[in-house]
Amino acid sequence: METYADLLTTIAPTTGETRTIFDPATGEAVGEAPVHVVADLERAITAATAAQPAWAALGHEGRSAALLRAADAVERSAEELAQLLSREQGKPLNGPNARFEVGACAAWLRTAAVTELTDETVVDDGATHATLHYRPIGVVGAIGPWNWPMMISIWQLAPALRMGNAVVLKPSEYTPLSVQALVHVLNSELPEGVLSVVCGGREVGARLAEHPEIGKIMFTGSTATGKTIIKSSAGTVKRLTLELGGNDAGIVLPDADPKAIAEDLFWGAFINTGQTCAALKRLYVHEDIYDEVCNELAAVAAAMPMGHGLDEANVLGPLQNKAQYDIVSRLVEAAKESGARVLMGANPDTEQPGYFYPTTLVVDIDNDNPLVAQEQFGPALPIIRYSTVDEAVAMANGLDVGLGASVWSSDLDAARSVAARIQAGTVWINKHGAVDPRVPFGGAKQSGYGLEFGVEGLKACGVPQVING
Repeated sequence: METYADLLTTIAPTTGETRTIFDPATGEAVGEAPVHVVADLERAITAATAAQPAWAALGHEGRSAALLRAADAVERSAEELAQLLSREQGKPLNGPNARFEVGACAAWLRTAAVTELTDETVVDDGATHATLHYRPIGVVGAIGPWNWPMMISIWQLAPALRMGNAVVLKPSEYTPLSVQALVHVLNSELPEGVLSVVCGGREVGARLAEHPEIGKIMFTGSTATGKTIIKSSAGTVKRLTLELGGNDAGIVLPDADPKAIAEDLFWGAFINTGQTCAALKRLYVHEDIYDEVCNELAAVAAAMPMGHGLDEANVLGPLQNKAQYDIVSRLVEAAKESGARVLMGANPDTEQPGYFYPTTLVVDIDNDNPLVAQEQFGPALPIIRYSTVDEAVAMANGLDVGLGASVWSSDLDAARSVAARIQAGTVWINKHGAVDPRVPFGGAKQSGYGLEFGVEGLKACGVPQVING
């Protein structure tokens, strides 16, 4: 496969308007991305519509084989893809970051390829014979985010392709190069026109959401944008899978071992430098062990190096863009002004280049503080003290989002009992954010609807059809 430099050259636009993409750690130019317009989207949709019937005709076995070959291609180019991802998104190569993300792309492709989805006999009683099948939708539009640009693109496109659909993918304007490179690698093993990427702005996304030839939209991003997509898609009654904003709560029960859970708490909150929809963003700790949990978590956080992603020593990187940096800074400063105490962090070095915000723990903070009530999406974790489990559950359920949550305890039965009371699509026990390609994943309340991953994720990318007779 190409070297890293070759990969950038391969995806560089040769005609049309371009936009320079900059490294969020250094401010240096990474490469040039095309600025596609609606006319480019129309051409991609036309090509996808033409290619889709032959792709569907391959059947599950043929499509699965192609996806397995695509996974092999990703692995052959893994280091080149990881380096590009690190430079464009900012995340380090090591830790649960760039190399991890590229590896996850291959893993999700393989799981989508081999997960069995068989026709289901619903009734067969002699008088009635009814079977349930899932047929291709046609062309699926996928709109991805900037925090996990490659991995979430795969979450969208892998099941859609497996089910016989063609896919038109619109990446975030912040991270188009990573997704272009990934699609370039995948297309070495896929038929022409089945998968394409269009690097446009809001007008391209709006047209994709309303386009009559698009049968389904898969979107990961903010709740506000998700609501806009719902409205735009209503005219053609599109199917939707929406993974929207989260503000995940974690509840540490009084019997938990602070030292034993500290590192898992850290990665639950600070994976990808906190820029993860299903990261732990507000932590509720029982008063009996509050100080000990805070101190153990601070000790782990202090040992985690932050810096440029291509430095092999680092496991935390910059925030991806200035807008997100400003949100985190504003929320932390407001928390300080309200009387909350900063246990560590919250003092960025404004002299160094890049959007680096230090790992920050904020303690003795009220539950209604904006740092708690709003999704900060960065390396700042508020830790709230509680007295009773009922109080903790009420606070955890008090927001209008519910993507994920977690319960931390030495007693699994007690943890599961509390987990059942939390309003979230996934509740983890003694871990947070551990997604698995075999396990369905989706949000509650305003964190979206529709399931991804596993058999349910495949079904969501098909049209159910009952044959009765």
